[in-house]
Amino acid sequence: MSRVLILSDERMGHLNQSLAFVKYVDAVYDVVPVKFRYKWYKALSYILDKIGIYTNKLFDVQIDKKYDMVVGTGSTTSYATKVFAKKMHAKSVVMMLPRGYRYDFDIIFAQSHDNPPIQENIIKIPANFSYVEPKGIYQAQKKSIGIVIGGDNKLFTLSKEKLQEQLDFLKQYYKGYEIAITTSPRSSEEIELLVASYGFDYEVIFSKNPINPIPDLLEQCETVCITGDSTSMISEAISYGKSNVVVLPLERKEENKFTRFIDSLEKEGYLHIFNGDINNKNKKIDFKTYLKEVHL
Repeated sequence: MSRVLILSDERMGHLNQSLAFVKYVDAVYDVVPVKFRYKWYKALSYILDKIGIYTNKLFDVQIDKKYDMVVGTGSTTSYATKVFAKKMHAKSVVMMLPRGYRYDFDIIFAQSHDNPPIQENIIKIPANFSYVEPKGIYQAQKKSIGIVIGGDNKLFTLSKEKLQEQLDFLKQYYKGYEIAITTSPRSSEEIELLVASYGFDYEVIFSKNPINPIPDLLEQCETVCITGDSTSMISEAISYGKSNVVVLPLERKEENKFTRFIDSLEKEGYLHIFNGDINNKNKKIDFKTYLKEVHL
């Protein structure tokens, strides 16, 4: 069985993609956090990569074990993935298009919305690699829907007023259903207070109870509604279970790669972008099919 080293930038959305890949290939793995010694070393890594120089002196980590493969997700791990793969004579795998670096990794999984070039080592995927495992945290008592609430990020704003309108609609539209709702680490106190004010049948206020019922919602709910700020949560929803997936759009300044991501998934039938009405879409991605193109 292959031994895999996962390099982590300690962002859960990134780490989960690496973990999903390794779980699908059923490999033994270790996770090691990696970061540049100084912030400006990241800029230096782009230059070194272009001229073909690879050194682990840019990082605070030393790795003594031998691995067959090194996997990273996110720009902080890209150069390190090459460095340690070369040192170990291992295969290098990245789970996102490594912009700014040469695309000479052994395998690159690149999301379609990043418009990756056509290369033999680049495998285009419609969403982030996800591996969903229900934990038995939530158990529906009757026909149910799930609602997953995120928060602000660099590109989107989660407006209390807009969310309230969406929740009011969902509560009325799914009258008679059990409604299960969860906030997330990005949810603000204002948003959490709004969610708690509804008294839904099942609720997780993440700041008070940091658990993740999302896999159970995907397994048991007829429909799962997700705010459009997290590609990770949306990727999970379109890759597991039978739930219809509805994306609750957020306020944005302009079109960006995340809106293109959601728009493309709607066109392919994986989800519905809420527009004042509900349209059931539940097509699912089988990420294992993309591994057929990988020679490990």
